Parts: sequence; structure tokens; C-alpha cells
Amino acid sequence: MEKLNVGILGATGMVGQRFVQGLMGHPYFNISCLAASERSEGKTYKEAAKWYLQGDIPEEIAGMKVAGISPKIIEEFDLDLVFSSIPSEFAEKVEADFAQHIPLFSNTKTYRMIPDVPLVTAEVNPEQLDLIPLQKENRGWEGYIVTNANCSTIGLVLPLKPIYDEFGLEWVNVATLQALSGAGYAGVPSMAIVDNVIPYIGGEEAKLETETLKILGKLEGGAIEHADIEVIASCNRVQSMDGHMKNIFCGTKEDCDAVDIQEILEEFRGVPQELKLPSAPDPVFIVREEPDRPQPRLDRMAGDGMAITVGPVRKKCEKHFKFTCLSHNTIRGAAGASILNAELAKAKKFL
Repeated sequence: MEKLNVGILGATGMVGQRFVQGLMGHPYFNISCLAASERSEGKTYKEAAKWYLQGDIPEEIAGMKVAGISPKIIEEFDLDLVFSSIPSEFAEKVEADFAQHIPLFSNTKTYRMIPDVPLVTAEVNPEQLDLIPLQKENRGWEGYIVTNANCSTIGLVLPLKPIYDEFGLEWVNVATLQALSGAGYAGVPSMAIVDNVIPYIGGEEAKLETETLKILGKLEGGAIEHADIEVIASCNRVQSMDGHMKNIFCGTKEDCDAVDIQEILEEFRGVPQELKLPSAPDPVFIVREEPDRPQPRLDRMAGDGMAITVGPVRKKCEKHFKFTCLSHNTIRGAAGASILNAELAKAKKFL
């Protein structure tokens, strides 16, 4: 199989490095271009990137010259698609400039809630990729944009999906305990977080409360009808390095037992698992029996960082349930999710 040439926009940042890590040796994609800001342009990747991840920069990547973020690189590097982790304040123009020509898979928030842009969590709503032809027609583009959700939203909608399909959902309350890496390397000063928990993360609650409804919605007649669920979120920054934990409380439409929810989570398989896509975890959920699991240090790398670890499901009263889940925020919640979306797009002949 001939590999597709890919570029990474924002390649030197924390999520950009996860893209590098996730695409090394990939059976579908070949890293042809690393692009970043003017500050990094022209340097080797090793010179430009402050490598945050365990292990060394891959040798094949370390000596690559970093390009500028310009559509000129599409022709220069013969790119078939790009992955984007650029800051949201630049994304509206930059991502559109690329998508006019080739497919772009974005980890940035800018286009997530635009009606004709797929907001995809691959196991949950693969059908939203069917918006691609409409998007291209609406905009006159040769390419398109596919987005993945906020890091915490992804870890929320995955366990909600089988519950929603089987028993329905009236409401969801979620409190997050979000890792430092979600704010970026310089995002939270050490003096602010050591011996501390910060009980508000700007913009995060709104993302959870809105993105969830689009992802769990139905695609009908070229439009997404958002799910009719009340979602209330509270987001907290904690001291763990990686791994977002969520305490989830939900009300189902139909009554069931806690064991019923645990069983549907354990049995759940989505389209990526059926297609055996390279980045798809199998199983999707690892349901722990221990009352003190999941824990970030112990469980964030489940399924190479792509699986969701769920603690015991507890029933409070009729139709009221609570459980804790954990997902790796920069793998499953960012670069890994975007790569899986691209694998799915290829399987559905959009690449």
C-alpha cells in the first residue's frame, strides 16, 4: 500500500509532538513535512522542538527542516493531507487556506461547531464524515476540514454513547480533573498548581456542554440535529501530568441496573474496531472492579493511550447512575483522535 504524504501544522508543540509520535511507522501515512511558526522555520526539528515526551526525538524526524505554515508547502512536499494543532486564534484563516486544496484534520476548536464541519469521535459518530461532500460544495473547496472534540469531551462522549443508545439519557453532570499537559508546557505556572487544585478552566465547560450534543446528535438530510440532553460541566486543573479524569453522573430514560451499563461498556465496539483501523483500541473500554480505579498514573496508557478506563458503575436510585472514567488527554483526547479520524476517512474513501 502506497502511503499518503502528511504534514503536521504546529509540529513543535505538545500535541504536535504527539502527532509525530503517533504517525511514526504508520501503515497509511508518511510524515513529509513538519510546519511551525516563523520562530522555528528553517531550523531542524531537534533544534526547534523542546521535546516533552518520554524517549528521544525519532532519528528520522530530528534532522528534518521545519517549514513555515503556508499552503505553499502542499506542492513543495507533495502533501495529500495535513493534521493541525495550531493555536485557535490563527486557525480560522490558516486551516481554511489549506482545506481549499487538501483534507485537513484539526485538533483546534475553531471549526468544531460549524454546521457543515464534521465533529467526529470515531467510535461514536462516524456518520458525520458524510458531511464532507456538502462542506466541499458549500465552500467550493477541493479539500475539507474534519475536527475532533475537546480533550475532555472525547473522554465523556465515548462512555455516554452506548448508554445513550441502549437506555437513553435525560441529563449528564460531569466534573473533570484535568491534567497539566492539557494547558500546554507553559500553560500553568508551577507556583499556581503545586499543592493546589484550580477549580475553573476558561472555556472548557462550554465545550463539554455544547460539543457533546453535536457529537451525540443525528445526521439527517445533510444537517445535524443535536441531542436533547441537559449537560452541566465543571472543570478543574489538577497536578497530574497526563490523563483527564471525569466523575460522571447521568440520568437515563429507561431504568436498568449498574451491571447492565458495565456490560454494554465492556461489549461495545465501534466502526473503527470493526474495520480494525491501526489506531483503534480494542477493547474501547477497560472496566475496573476496584473502587479506587481508574488513576492517571496507572491507567492513562491503557490501549496505548487510546482506550478509556472506567471504574465501577454505581446506581444511586431509579435511573440515576455515577461512575468515573479516565482518558489520555493528548493521545485519545487530541492527536490520537485526529489520526483515527483520518484512518476512518481513508476507510470510507474520503482520502
